Amino acid sequence: MKQSGGYLDGVAPDGLIGLGLGEISVPSLLAKAGLIRNSFSMCFDKDDSGRIFFGDQGPATQQSTSFLASNGKYITYIIGVETCCIGSSCLKQTSFKAIVDSGSSFTFLPKEVYETIAAEFDRQVNDTITSFEGYPWKCCYKSSSQRLPKLPSVKLMFPQNNSFVVNNPVFVIYGTQVVTGFCLAIQPVDGDIGTIGQNFMTGYRVVFDRENLKLGWSHSNCQDLNDGTKSPLTPGPGTPSNPLPANQEQSSPGGHAVGPAVAGRAPSKPSTASTQLISSRSSSLKVLPFLLLLRLLVSAS
Repeated sequence: MKQSGGYLDGVAPDGLIGLGLGEISVPSLLAKAGLIRNSFSMCFDKDDSGRIFFGDQGPATQQSTSFLASNGKYITYIIGVETCCIGSSCLKQTSFKAIVDSGSSFTFLPKEVYETIAAEFDRQVNDTITSFEGYPWKCCYKSSSQRLPKLPSVKLMFPQNNSFVVNNPVFVIYGTQVVTGFCLAIQPVDGDIGTIGQNFMTGYRVVFDRENLKLGWSHSNCQDLNDGTKSPLTPGPGTPSNPLPANQEQSSPGGHAVGPAVAGRAPSKPSTASTQLISSRSSSLKVLPFLLLLRLLVSAS
């Protein structure tokens, strides 16, 4: 069999793991087998490493927002942002929908929303705007102090006053051991649906609660994920009694979620997978450790 497609071109040399809402994704198969709750979390640390925790529904203190359907169907992880705030300024006409995609290293927003955010960010930054060859971002600055200046915060507001403060909205450009500049690490995209990428998720434990159709988030250093909701082995409502063929049925003596595995560096450009209704960057991650973890699960059953 000959393989083809964009993912062979340096995007995911260690492979991909399907984390979407489809029936054959890894979380779907594990949940149908009764091994986990139908949920998982991801945590990206500042050093570009990450963890995934199957069955995790997050801590009780997390904030959350509901997933949105597309044409009446839940086909990918879409959320609705009500307002974007730069510093203390919450901007009008900055509501948008976005796909939350761990397979995209950076964030893409609808063009009009991006332009409003970039203009306000520029108004609050004192350094000189410039461009850096080889970098895709338009909103870049030359650092006047050889270090990163104090920057305005970037915050996304959701229904019921839930908020998501981006820990590091910029990409820092270094010269010889000093900061030469930085860019607002957001790009404009045509259409009305953006993409929330890994750079916005850094420093957070992001929960994809498929059982309750919501996205949760809480600050985390990605080292201790033991305070979340544990996973009983009882399948969720509507799960068939024999979700897998007889020779693949799995069981586990424990009563908690599959433990975290360390993830590799995500690609530096958005993924290009598309769904039936939306051309999107589907949830994915470079995951040789995850494949080994799943193999161990099957072997232990």
